[in-house]
Amino acid sequence: MGKLFGTDGIRGVANRDLTPELTYRIGRIAASLLGKEEELPLFVIGRDTRVSGTMLEGALMAGITSAGATVRLLGVASTPAVAYVTRSMKATAGVVISASHNPTEYNGLKFFDRRGMKLPDAVEEEIERIYFAQVDALPRPEGQSVGQAYPDCEALDSYLSYLKGMAPSLRGLRLVIDCGHGAVCRLADALFSSLGAETVMLHDTPDGSRINVACGSTDTTDLQQEVVRSGASLGLAFDGDADRLIAVDEKGNLVDGDAVMAICAIDMVGSGSLNHNTLVATVMSNGGLDMLGEEVGFKIIRTAVGDRYVLEKMLEGGYNLGGEQSGHIIFTDHSTTGDGLLTALQLLKSVQVKGRPLSELAARLKRLPQVLYNQKVARKEGWDQNQAIQRAVQEVKTALGRFGRVLVRPSGTEPLIRIMLEGPLPEEKLHAYAHSLAEIIAREQS
Repeated sequence: MGKLFGTDGIRGVANRDLTPELTYRIGRIAASLLGKEEELPLFVIGRDTRVSGTMLEGALMAGITSAGATVRLLGVASTPAVAYVTRSMKATAGVVISASHNPTEYNGLKFFDRRGMKLPDAVEEEIERIYFAQVDALPRPEGQSVGQAYPDCEALDSYLSYLKGMAPSLRGLRLVIDCGHGAVCRLADALFSSLGAETVMLHDTPDGSRINVACGSTDTTDLQQEVVRSGASLGLAFDGDADRLIAVDEKGNLVDGDAVMAICAIDMVGSGSLNHNTLVATVMSNGGLDMLGEEVGFKIIRTAVGDRYVLEKMLEGGYNLGGEQSGHIIFTDHSTTGDGLLTALQLLKSVQVKGRPLSELAARLKRLPQVLYNQKVARKEGWDQNQAIQRAVQEVKTALGRFGRVLVRPSGTEPLIRIMLEGPLPEEKLHAYAHSLAEIIAREQS
């Protein structure tokens, strides 16, 4: 059977890998499968600002309505906003048309069930089975039974109201906000300004041709410079669909997901609100989190890379804080997915309540040196069975010592093999080991 879903939905270059034809068929299948037990299935659709977004939205809408389901169109909306609206409306499902942090030519389809949760693997596999086997056999309603689509101009306001209900006053703060030309170009300023912050906006035009291009959470150069230039309290950077946050302190230094989780975990331990005194992180998070946890009084549970695996572990163990170094942070007391705006509010609450600069709060996390390499390859498959690669990995592990870590994994969405080295060595040594390992992987996977 063919494979459509990766670690975060269906994703590929729009109009080549992710075509309108594929999108239409997926819409028909999803509506037929997920809505089969409902008399009036309802789907919520949101998209980021990519040029291909309206093309795919039209195809998806046609597929869903052809199966007899109703569609509410949110227009440009963040991934967490779609998840929130889906569960608050008690819709059958929600769909986000976005490739998150990927380059502009990519797009994707990300599904949520009625709880605002990503679809289980078994449901994704059933969608794939039908797609490759029997999509043409699905029923086609006629007449009054054909579904209809309606724009919904108020649903995003309800999402903003929800965020404001848990937010601190931001009076006295000057924030530089980089929207990355993505899904929160309207939402971000509306939220933070309404809470009293003075805002300086960067890359806040909803321009899909520039989404994630030298801006947002994937490139914070402009944000770092503007925070220092304008004397801001801190900076906030979002990716294309705003399910992640990268911050910048008042000195212009990056504050990544690990540091944000550290700050929030310290606060939650202090207030007794960190369930089981446990933080869920991935294997990519820095070992300094473990050391901080021993000092403060929380433990770390690690998962495979991907926010879906973090959330699965959180739900399984009843934990309420987890996330990734890349800035996907999940607060299950408030949301079912990573939410950049929500994460920013939690971080700003710490800054306001403690009355201390972000640089001081972030400094509590003492990091082990860590380097990341993304090696382009012709083949992602089979690297873990390759003897030359495995021998090289073991040699690097030995060189790093007992506190070192070597993680090698294929990207879920791009033709890359990712390499992470961490250990108590000078960073230039880690780079040398990583570069050597990357060369071997490139040769063996050509």
